[in-house]
Amino acid sequence: MELAPAPPGTGILFGRSDLPEQPPVAAVAANVTATLRATTIGAGALKFFTIEHLMSALHVHGVDNCLVTLDAEEPPVVDGSARAFFNLIAGVGTVEQEAERRTTVIDRIYRVDDGSHFVMALPYDGLRVSFTSLNEHPLIGVQYFDVEVTPETYAKEIAPARTIAYEKEVEALRAHGLGLGGSLETVIVYNDEGWVNPLNFSNELVRHKILDVIGDIRLAGIIRGHIVAVASGHALNTALAKQIAEKGN
Repeated sequence: MELAPAPPGTGILFGRSDLPEQPPVAAVAANVTATLRATTIGAGALKFFTIEHLMSALHVHGVDNCLVTLDAEEPPVVDGSARAFFNLIAGVGTVEQEAERRTTVIDRIYRVDDGSHFVMALPYDGLRVSFTSLNEHPLIGVQYFDVEVTPETYAKEIAPARTIAYEKEVEALRAHGLGLGGSLETVIVYNDEGWVNPLNFSNELVRHKILDVIGDIRLAGIIRGHIVAVASGHALNTALAKQIAEKGN
């Protein structure tokens, strides 16, 4: 994977080094093609899935113009978190451009729901996420976390949170070709007996949900607002991003 600065006004693009004849795909809500356990974007002959962890790190670093070049349909899964991406960007730094940064300011209430889950965006001076996760398994139950998102809080509280899956789901993930189900190095697994591998946080699930929503909502731009969610996933997150993007035009 290679990240390179792009000209002002470009946005974030995903391209393939092994398919140079294919134009890159813009990471925008209108290009979302699937949301099964991960966010997929596509246009023309190209598609890219599980982009949300990289998008999350790019969002918090304030990167608004970037060409992401891959030699596959998915960024490296690494450990199932955003820590490696965040640290990579922090290590090399970003380039200041001779153009004003575009920020999507939430100036009204946006909301999407499916009857029992929802995600909404409210006006706020900064980026804040308040998330409640609901899980019937007694090992997890209800988790809540609220964070004022800055590079410092993200690096400490959110970036290390990894993908979590029920053991019986892992085979289904592999069957759909998602890297989330690759191995115990890329996903935290639990079963009826307990955790199969150790946690970074006691409430790692809800922290990872926040990581995901930060990445998904980036499809509407660099957000200034308060995201409030109850058990939302990629489908609702990207639907909210689309709603914001459409009403902002």
